[in-house]
Amino acid sequence: MALPLLPGNNFNRNMGKEKFHKSQHWGFCNNVRMLVGEDKPGIGGELLFGQKIKPKYSVFPKGMGTDSPSWVAFDKQVLSFDAYLEDEVPDKSQENYRIRRYKIYFYLEDDTVEVNEPVLQNSGLPQGIFIRRHRISLPPPNEDQFYTVHHFNVNTDIVFYGRTFKVYDCDAFTKNFLTKIGVKLNPPGQCPEDPYMKTRREKLDCMEPICPYESFDTLKQFLEYDRKVLRFFCVWDDSGSVFGDRRELILHYFLSDDTIEIKEVLPHNSGRDAMSLFLQRRKLPKYGPPGVYQPGQLTDQTVLNVYGGYSETRVYGFLLDKYQLGKLDQEFYKDTDLSIGTTINVWGRKVLLCDCDDFTKTYYRTKYGIENFTSIPCKAPSPPKIERKFPPYTGFGSEEDSLRSCIGLMPTPHQRNFKKFIEFDSYGNISNTLRFFAKLITHKCADVERMFVISYFLSDDTISVFEPIERNSGYTGGMFLKRVRVKKPGQEVFKSEFSEYIKAEELYVGAKVNVNGYLFFLVNADEYTLNYMERNSDKFPLSSIELVIQKLKEEECKSRELKQVFTAADCMHTKMVDFNTFREIMMNLTVGKLTDQEVITIARRYRVPEDPCPHRNVLVAQAHEQLKKNAFENFERLIAMCVYEDREKKKVLPSKDIKRLCKSSRLPLNEDLLGSLLSGFEDSEKQINYESFFCALNWRVNPVPVLEVASYIKERCEDEWLGMPSPIPVKYIYYLNLLKDVFGVDE
Repeated sequence: MALPLLPGNNFNRNMGKEKFHKSQHWGFCNNVRMLVGEDKPGIGGELLFGQKIKPKYSVFPKGMGTDSPSWVAFDKQVLSFDAYLEDEVPDKSQENYRIRRYKIYFYLEDDTVEVNEPVLQNSGLPQGIFIRRHRISLPPPNEDQFYTVHHFNVNTDIVFYGRTFKVYDCDAFTKNFLTKIGVKLNPPGQCPEDPYMKTRREKLDCMEPICPYESFDTLKQFLEYDRKVLRFFCVWDDSGSVFGDRRELILHYFLSDDTIEIKEVLPHNSGRDAMSLFLQRRKLPKYGPPGVYQPGQLTDQTVLNVYGGYSETRVYGFLLDKYQLGKLDQEFYKDTDLSIGTTINVWGRKVLLCDCDDFTKTYYRTKYGIENFTSIPCKAPSPPKIERKFPPYTGFGSEEDSLRSCIGLMPTPHQRNFKKFIEFDSYGNISNTLRFFAKLITHKCADVERMFVISYFLSDDTISVFEPIERNSGYTGGMFLKRVRVKKPGQEVFKSEFSEYIKAEELYVGAKVNVNGYLFFLVNADEYTLNYMERNSDKFPLSSIELVIQKLKEEECKSRELKQVFTAADCMHTKMVDFNTFREIMMNLTVGKLTDQEVITIARRYRVPEDPCPHRNVLVAQAHEQLKKNAFENFERLIAMCVYEDREKKKVLPSKDIKRLCKSSRLPLNEDLLGSLLSGFEDSEKQINYESFFCALNWRVNPVPVLEVASYIKERCEDEWLGMPSPIPVKYIYYLNLLKDVFGVDE
């Protein structure tokens, strides 16, 4: 029981109330509790002009060296000491004394002392405030004096009203304050253990609840980890058993109750029944299957006896097995047992954990500090591919048709590459056909001058050969080889493998192609073919200007000689030469290192651009030729229609209106020629004098002399003239630009 509060001196009377008393109350400023009258910051936490705020809270003592009263300077500053008291117990045989712990608080503002005993559960003693706050006098013979701060220290005895308190420690603030005022602190001591509490703790450890089935509190784990699931990707390798294979699984570990659920990932057409779960959600034992247990073997507690009284109101009790002699322990998998690369036992099946999701990685990284999450491939290694052998080709039909008869009982037609056919089929003005001029290589004098056009169709890799019809040649001309895939020479006919066919990459100017025993030499190609090969230079390296320039740079030793030859060939100093001269110079100096295709690639890169817009007289002459062939003479009707459209009588109409009238009247001119004619006759405002336009087209009234066809420069090949003229790739080449890019030769 706490000691009574003894009277002390009147604090207000001794300190001088008239001089030092100051009425005060608390206020709030910026969410900080402050005394009213103190300096406050302004709105937004900023200081006013000339204002200073001192720090209010500190672990070090305040009020030292100031003129303020102690109750103001040391307001809310308390020294805290830890102490204990040996209380005698005379009437008990179990204990002679008891250790009771206390907290001694010394208030610096008025030197008052308060003693508090912390509450101890089930102690049986009145605890709480042991001595209320007031000034305590010293023990006799100094009872006329009171305790001050200098009477307190660590490892000392303090007597309050005949009770000896042994101080063994204090807090950090108290140590700082006593050191600040010059008190030498003693080293801290230890509080002895209460013998009664020790005995009671030992008994509590041995006590068991009366109810044999003790409930375990799992609510905290459920509330913390509900809906949080760890997911692992694993595999069960059952290939060692008969008809076994590797089976992919997904393991779910529920953190709320430490249960495990396993699902199976079934591939398409696996032949297995689709089961919802491979293992239902439950706790998974580490050492399973454990076998069959008798009822009552798997329990948390064992009941030895049940006893009760003989009265009408019996009270039943239970005698439990304290030492748990017959208890069977089962270990279950926890989250600490699961990691990538670990093999777990799922009721006798060895399951390997191969990978996990991002949430699982974050969980293990945060809780256990694991950083290594290297995954293991779950996919089974592909089985060895058994090479299927087919009988050799019979010679009837194509090789694909013969193979289809060996694959199934009901032969089906061969399916061609439809995607490639759609992608490279001809549409619009894009033919997707490579055309080459070819010459037949033969020893027969009559066949030397024969020329052919070889067409390669990119949609299905077929080749057709056509011979142009030439008068008085002795050959009928026409289709030489219909469109078909051509095999490479030197292959066995009757074999199990497919034959190899000529590909587009093998065709270029200067190549020799064997088409069913006929040897052709490719001497030229059309504009579309050359453009296609330059756009796809990765497939046609001979049309890559970068590779050709690199090959020329290897001949740097001949740069001076090459410059002299070009200068001698350019007598007029025009800095350009014709194609035949350019080809002859490049072939002679490189000594056969360049092919005709590479020479054409260089010539097309450094060619002299031609005039894209032909003269108007040439266009009119071409229009007269087409109009004569179609016998078109309705020019007066066209002029009448234009007069009707000309509302303002200016004798001019927009070019788009005249083009519309020409199409409605079915003027036999193609789109390009009509557009070129209209652009040649229109003025700055895109207006056309329709009378002068249709008079110029009237081939009856205003005939134009027939233009002579420009003779093409014949192309030399292997120092032999070709029998028929073929358009050369370019007319003239800037050789000076070539020398600058290759050898860095200045003008």
